[in-house]
Amino acid sequence: MRLLRSTDLALRVLMRLAVAGAATPPTRQVAADMDVPYTHAAKVVAELQHLGLVDARRGRGGGLALTEKGRTASVGAVVRTFEGDGDVVDCEGTTPCPLSSGCRLRGALRRAQEAFYAALDPVTVADIVADPTGPLLLGIARAS
Repeated sequence: MRLLRSTDLALRVLMRLAVAGAATPPTRQVAADMDVPYTHAAKVVAELQHLGLVDARRGRGGGLALTEKGRTASVGAVVRTFEGDGDVVDCEGTTPCPLSSGCRLRGALRRAQEAFYAALDPVTVADIVADPTGPLLLGIARAS
């Protein structure tokens, strides 16, 4: 299974903000730290803000901060939200699969997808920035 770019970026933004401490970096700085286009980062940050995981303030003294809900958020829940609830393969697409009425693969893939999410559900954002990741993230932020 491959994650969407927006899912990957959402997780990296949460991780970056989890180690920011009292600093509130602007979206442009976080985008530069993650080496992604600002417009893409801004869309992801807007969704994270909508979910209550990030507090975003505009203007002087503004910037991004991880909320307590963001710090304790389940990685599985974040991935589910950004990936959506679709199947790994689209059996009913514009050209439906001729095997769909008797296929066992679709069910197996759905179980595998749920196992993937189940493995991520107990992991929190705070967990994924524990040593050695946190100090590495701080180094990236300082280098920018």
